[in-house]
Formats: sequence, C-alpha cells, structure tokens
Amino acid sequence: MGGGAGRCPAALLLLALPLLALPGGLGKPTAWQERARPGTAQQHEDAPSFQYDHEAFLGKEEARSFDQLSPEESQERLGKIVDRIDENKDGYLTTEELKNWIKRVQKRYIYENVAKVWKDYDTNKDNKITWEEYKQATYGYYLENPEEFQDATDRHSFKKMLPRDERRFKTADLDGDSAATREEFTAFLHPEEFEHMKDIVVLETLEDIDKNEDGFVDQDEYIADMFANEEGGPEPDWVTTEREQFSDFRDLNKDGKMDKEEIQHWILPQDYDHALAEARHLVYESDVDKDQKLTKEEVLDNWNMFVGSQATNYGEDLTRNHDEL
Repeated sequence: MGGGAGRCPAALLLLALPLLALPGGLGKPTAWQERARPGTAQQHEDAPSFQYDHEAFLGKEEARSFDQLSPEESQERLGKIVDRIDENKDGYLTTEELKNWIKRVQKRYIYENVAKVWKDYDTNKDNKITWEEYKQATYGYYLENPEEFQDATDRHSFKKMLPRDERRFKTADLDGDSAATREEFTAFLHPEEFEHMKDIVVLETLEDIDKNEDGFVDQDEYIADMFANEEGGPEPDWVTTEREQFSDFRDLNKDGKMDKEEIQHWILPQDYDHALAEARHLVYESDVDKDQKLTKEEVLDNWNMFVGSQATNYGEDLTRNHDEL
C-alpha cells in the first residue's frame, strides 16, 4: 500500500442503514453502521480476495447476486456488462469508461438504499422524514421500554447515539425545517457523498477511534481500530506497516497524533478519486498487452477479479435474487 489512502473508497466510509428485527421497528443507529476506511483491517485478509473489486465494479447487492451464479453464468453476464461499459463501442474499455461505470454503480447503490428504507421512516407518507419520525422509528421502542435493555453497553450506546444522530440529521437538514427531503435524507445516511457533511464524517470518525477522549487519535488508537491483539503475541507484519503509515503519512505535523484536519486528509483526501483508482487497478491487473485499455477477452480472462461466482463464494448463504445489471 502506498503513502496515500488505500484503495478503499471514501464512499464506503458509512454503509447502508439496516433495520434491526426488534419490537416496534427499532432501527440501528447510523453510527453503528460498518465503516470501511482506507487502511483498515478489511484490506489485510490472509487469503487473497477480490471482494472489494467485486463491490466496486458491481455494487454491494449485485456482487452478492453474482456469488450465486456458476462461473459460466458469471462470465456470460460479465460479457454483457462489458458491452455496456464500452461507451463508444470501439471494442475496448478505457480507464475513463471504467471510472464512469464505477461512479454510476456507487451512485445507484446509494439512492437504491435510500429508496429501500424510505417507507420505514416516512410514516405519514408526506414524502418527507421529520426528525421525530426518524427518532420514533429508530429509538422509539428503547425510549418507551428502557427497562428491557438490561445490558449496560446497550443502554450507553443508545443514549450516546440518539444525540449523535440528531446532530447529523440537523446538519443534513439544509433548510432547517426538521424534515428531510429525499436528498437531505440521502445526505444523512451517506454523509461522505456530500460536501456540507464532511465535518460530520470527520467528527464521527474521531469520536469512534478516540478512546481516551482527548480530541486526537494517537498511533495506538489508530491501530486498535483495525487490529485487536487479543492473544498478546507479536503483531502481524501489516500492523507494523500501518504503524509506519501513521508516522509517515497520517501524522502530518509529526506530533504523535492526528487532529481533525489530519483525519480528514486520511479518510477524505481531496486528491483521491476512488473510482479512478479502482479503474486504474482493474486495467493494470488485466491489461495483458499493456496498451492501457482492455478488450473483452482480457476482462473475461481475468473475470474473477471483476465478478464472483459460486466458485469464489466463501460459503455465505446468500439467496437473494437480483435482476441483471
């Protein structure tokens, strides 16, 4: 991994908001969503995996659908996708065409996610979601039945997350009417995609990692966010590399810790286009004749980097069916 951010996109900092199967439709607070930040342990699997490439190229849900296909079916559908990506129909995929495709896939995922959960929160069906509607749908059962949450960690988490969600909601609510339009609710669920939400992304990241609550992220906190040395043995080599990354590239002013500005440079680097980086990566790994573009044959010869199949599925029981891209 180079000196900048890893290939993990800023757009995946905060993923979709799933609902918990609890009484009263209680939802999962937004900050409980899985984060995938540049340089996290998700990039340090022992076995080689193209999961990130699959999700960047197809979108998270569509990548899962490919995992249900035979290798032959996956390659057949990939061939059809290649034809769609080839905008000028010259028989080649350029880095620019791949970048445009990946951007469309990410945008589609975001708006499909919002559409999927919209009805769960717009309870009065007025095509807006008020803070009260969201709070009731997400925290209502807890607020009405606190005695059922005996676990101290759960109680603490809910008390912490409610004001945090409210802070994010108010930031997304640009007109300040306490009711989110679809665009405002999209900013609430996916703040990393909106310029006016970037301070919230940085602040929430800081709050998550800053365990001693001194307003900074030191090297040990940085490492602890991606690696827990529960067995007390020697750290893996990649952890040593991450410590070097922290010292050389994260801690810009060399004071031994990251402040908000340095955190933003890490997770939302201005000079980093994740779609372009992924497109360049796919071309580099598949361009056999090194002409800086891909033929359909080159893509299909390296098909398992672009898409999964039953042969590359790690035993997940994924049974949902999706329409072809």
